[in-house]
Amino acid sequence: MTLLRGDALSAAFDHGSAAYDRLVAASPGYHAHLRRSARRLGLPDGGRGLRVLDLGCGTGASTAALLAAAHHARITGVDASAGMLDRAAAKSWPEGVDFVHAPVEELAGWLQSGSFDAVFAGYLFRNLADPDKALDLVRGLLAPGGRLAVHEYTLGGSPVHRAVWNTVCATVIQPAGRLTGDAGLYRHLRRSVIEFDTAPAFAGRLRRAGFRDVRVLPLPGWQNGITHTFVGVGERS
Repeated sequence: MTLLRGDALSAAFDHGSAAYDRLVAASPGYHAHLRRSARRLGLPDGGRGLRVLDLGCGTGASTAALLAAAHHARITGVDASAGMLDRAAAKSWPEGVDFVHAPVEELAGWLQSGSFDAVFAGYLFRNLADPDKALDLVRGLLAPGGRLAVHEYTLGGSPVHRAVWNTVCATVIQPAGRLTGDAGLYRHLRRSVIEFDTAPAFAGRLRRAGFRDVRVLPLPGWQNGITHTFVGVGERS
């Protein structure tokens, strides 16, 4: 199976959106880990007066995590899947949260350069055909000194991490996907992680894109060595 990209991936997420919230709710630590990564943005004063871009917001799990960490922030959620975004927009949100349906690659035409104080991207970059181009775009959307946090499946490099990921996919994730009729989406999930950067490689990608003070932070539980938070800072003010 080739990896799903572009419209094919959006269509798979459209179809999978109906069961997505139920599946991730059954994943130990899924929401807690997103909240931890959101807190690692380190936004001051509950995000008061700050604008935050939530890239790949899906059904809004990462949006909720950002609100928990910075409840005063203005948050714009973006996703390429209309089905996922419809689920997000149908939920109850406070004033100051809005959603945009657009692929990441097209955001330069939708959003003003330097208009965000922080960007959060959950489970996004391994799904992009050109992650370096997307990082350049993100850096341009950040205000001087703006912060980036990436929450992503990035294996730590040990054969154990790869073995754990393959085992969890084969015994839990892919069978659940077959039950909901989304086998192709969850085959893609398994392979996209295997073929994407290791954690050290993605940190290097961030530095090459011009982010400074890049840190790689682990997450607990079964995802230790499998999912990481990456934080960095854009251009100096």
